[in-house]
Amino acid sequence: MTKLTKLARSIWPALVLTVLLVAASLLSLGASGSTAEIITEMMTRIVMVVGLYIFVGNSGILSYAHIGFAAIGAYASAWFTCCTLPMVKPLYLPGLPDFLLNNAYPFEVGLLSAAVASGGVAFVIGIIFVRLAGIAASIASFAFLAIVYAVYGNWESVTAGTSSISNIPVVVGPGIATMGAVCVVWVAFAFQSSRYGFMLRASRDEPVAARSSGVRVRHMRLIAWVLSAVVAGIGGALYSSFMGILTIDNFYLTLTFLTIAMLTVGGLQSLSGAVVGVICVTIVTTSLRAMESGNWLFQLPKGMQEIGLGVIMILILIFRPKGLLNGREFTLPKRRPPQKA
Repeated sequence: MTKLTKLARSIWPALVLTVLLVAASLLSLGASGSTAEIITEMMTRIVMVVGLYIFVGNSGILSYAHIGFAAIGAYASAWFTCCTLPMVKPLYLPGLPDFLLNNAYPFEVGLLSAAVASGGVAFVIGIIFVRLAGIAASIASFAFLAIVYAVYGNWESVTAGTSSISNIPVVVGPGIATMGAVCVVWVAFAFQSSRYGFMLRASRDEPVAARSSGVRVRHMRLIAWVLSAVVAGIGGALYSSFMGILTIDNFYLTLTFLTIAMLTVGGLQSLSGAVVGVICVTIVTTSLRAMESGNWLFQLPKGMQEIGLGVIMILILIFRPKGLLNGREFTLPKRRPPQKA
């Protein structure tokens, strides 16, 4: 086996996912505006779901907190990038510091601020969170999500409360969203292929053996927790710069359970499954939405998106508990040795 073949086998899952995402993005070229919006939204959700996978898939601990980190990233980016019109921030967000109140920064600065804010909060919270495991950790993560929603929903001078922050520059389209999705796929793949990823998965599968082998479980969980929060925060920043408007209601239970459903459908323990789950759920929900609006041959009653998604999750959990890819990554097909005559 040549060195090139070994390299291809080692990075094959990330290569396949990159090609898949780029191919999906190319569908937006020359397509209608609605198709471009669907693909852009799908790519931003891939960023958030991959962020969730980095922690959940490698640690085995279900987290509800990552949409809270996405909200932190979205608002941090909005504070820096909005608003192009003068006096909008002082009128609606008077509690911001002067360097934010009277200036609008480039989109790249907003992304950086989203990563720093979500990662910083995750580090502080993670020092406590990584001491928990199982159902206790999941409940604590949900409590964090509720805290974020309550704080951002009532801190009116900084977040506009339950009202919307508008005039956010819409700079994220299919191209930028796809670049973001491809980048986080490689980040997640690099982490799971590193020794930190291996040790964290060892603590997931055999916690006693991992500890006896010298694996510092809490440290490994904290690394994955912070990294996943940074990715989720970047996903939130991409989402707010795609929508052009921001409200805390967009980052609560509906999006939380949707991201968990996407990860569950594809497979909790597979990066390939995380991406495939988002694509499959997007196709199903988009089709059901079109049927609800009567754009197809027949019209379905309202609410079929939620019902359809629930049915899919039930079927997956019954017939494919580890997801569509059964917890596996895309692999390079092996060449059969030549048969002797």
